Amino acid sequence: MSDLAAPPLTAPPIAPPLRLLVVDDHEVVRLGLIAFLDRREQYQVVAGAGTCAEALAQARRFLPDIVLLDIQLPDASGIEACQLLRDEFPDIRVVFLTSSPDELDVFAAIASGARGYVLKQTRSAQLVRTLDAVGRGESLFDTAVTGMVLQRVRRIAGGTYQDEATTLTVREREILPLIAAGHTNREIAAAVFLSDKTVKNYVSSILAKLGLDRRAQVPTYVATHDPVPPVPQRRTTGR
Repeated sequence: MSDLAAPPLTAPPIAPPLRLLVVDDHEVVRLGLIAFLDRREQYQVVAGAGTCAEALAQARRFLPDIVLLDIQLPDASGIEACQLLRDEFPDIRVVFLTSSPDELDVFAAIASGARGYVLKQTRSAQLVRTLDAVGRGESLFDTAVTGMVLQRVRRIAGGTYQDEATTLTVREREILPLIAAGHTNREIAAAVFLSDKTVKNYVSSILAKLGLDRRAQVPTYVATHDPVPPVPQRRTTGR
């Protein structure tokens, strides 16, 4: 037998904590999340932010691994914030923590590159599981929202899915992108040569047909759906 001693056993290297940036416009919620997460050894909360602009500034300063992001911010939507963060920092992983189970928000989050989507109504353990999974390079979405995703995929695969935009009239299809662009009723009225009251009625009709609760959801709808059927061109006749 050899007299050479076996090499000493060494403990596996300890992974550094995940660096987190917490973004929520409600200060009490934000501070509560920071306190909850920062006491766990696998996380290091490097900063908090209450707006999209603050989130971008803190991301540039601290280069977090994961951004925990609310979907509603005062200066931009969380979807826009996610897109801006990922455009500038492709390696940053975004996890949405929101009270919105809205299907449009879920699909917009996926389209913007989010790696996780957790409802605030769920237990804290679910948030930890999601962050841990995303930290390992995986994606994890709340079971309540993955069910909606699967249902829609099945409808599309089965040929039973119909985009709500197909029910819009020609005039409504003309007005929809103007709402998505953030124009007021008065601005839309001037653009399409209608009265403010008529435009208001069209807006209400569009929201009802698309199943939306508020006009602020229209940009997300337009961004996450197939192109709205074009407005037919008026045929001109020669004399």
